[in-house]
Amino acid sequence: MGPLEGVKVVELAGIGPGPHCCMLLADMGADVIRVDRSANVGRTGAIPDKFNNLTRGRPNLAVDLKNPEGVETVLKLCEEADILIEGFRPGVLERLGIGPKVLHERNPKLIVGRMTGWGQSGPIAHTAGHDINYISLSGALSCIGPVDGAPTPPLNLVGDFGGGSLYLAMGVLAAYISAQKTGKGQVVDTSMVEGSASLLAAMFGALAAGTWKEDKRGYNRLDGGAHYYGVFETKDGRHVSIGSIEPQFYALLKEKTGLSDSDLYPQGDRDHWPDNRAKLAEVFKTKTRQEWVDLMEDSDVCFGSVLTMSEAMEHHHNVARETFVEVDGYKQPAPAPRFSGTPTKVRMGASSAGQHTRETLKAWGFSSDEVSRLEVSGAVKQA
Repeated sequence: MGPLEGVKVVELAGIGPGPHCCMLLADMGADVIRVDRSANVGRTGAIPDKFNNLTRGRPNLAVDLKNPEGVETVLKLCEEADILIEGFRPGVLERLGIGPKVLHERNPKLIVGRMTGWGQSGPIAHTAGHDINYISLSGALSCIGPVDGAPTPPLNLVGDFGGGSLYLAMGVLAAYISAQKTGKGQVVDTSMVEGSASLLAAMFGALAAGTWKEDKRGYNRLDGGAHYYGVFETKDGRHVSIGSIEPQFYALLKEKTGLSDSDLYPQGDRDHWPDNRAKLAEVFKTKTRQEWVDLMEDSDVCFGSVLTMSEAMEHHHNVARETFVEVDGYKQPAPAPRFSGTPTKVRMGASSAGQHTRETLKAWGFSSDEVSRLEVSGAVKQA
């Protein structure tokens, strides 16, 4: 089921981009198993395990990586796998005895996907960090935020997920395709600094061309500076978004708002963008969000109603497209993208540490006696 049916993935449990990457791979049909820490069995996180969407779609087995037999268990699993995903600091996997050299001796075609913030090498590769730190170093964070305030973290979408898990998924799948042709696996060194810098490729080009003003946040077309690309408050205190960049869409924006050329400075006049924004802001406050939806949503203005997550699940377009699906009694994002010939689905909900230890080991070739012996030794644990 799904385009990755038959691809086997071992995930060494972590947080953020690694689990998100493995959620995507599982959504697309890969046979992913999440190897959790034995110490996590029975523990609860900030939210109940049932609602940790990043662990959906794959079984969870608990292993003690400080136990030699636990390490050997992971190595045996990797002998059967196509891809390994890990997110430890550089050098940790090697100290555990599961480094790429050992792995490739046992499975030459294995793809080792390594997810870190700073990368596997470099002066600060050994230090701790989070999304906000990584997008600080790539230049991304400096571009986001109000004109007269500090940069604003865009949740953890740009580092963890945009520059992290998506680049990791693309990288390991590209390496997997290469391995099918050459018979040789490799290491995919994925850094959130580098991924988020890559996301900024167009902006770096504009900077080099002199059209991006990095000393003036809110002075550029896509950072809130342009009056025709931004968010406006409505009469009822809600918000709508406008992206009327192209001349024909901008003309329609003026028509729908009742503004004429004499009411606004020319669209490309950067020095007067603040004046134009103030005029538009005044107009948008004359109607409620729903009134603007009724006027603009079914048009080419490039309009969006700024919805809460709860509202997004109920929007008629998202309902028609089944953008959200119900799993384990609550709604969550459906698998994306969509495939015409190999449709995808969420095969199981979120899991807890060690929930599927016995069944997963047996499904991956361990005998019942081996599983029992590993449990007795403490190498693995069933929740």
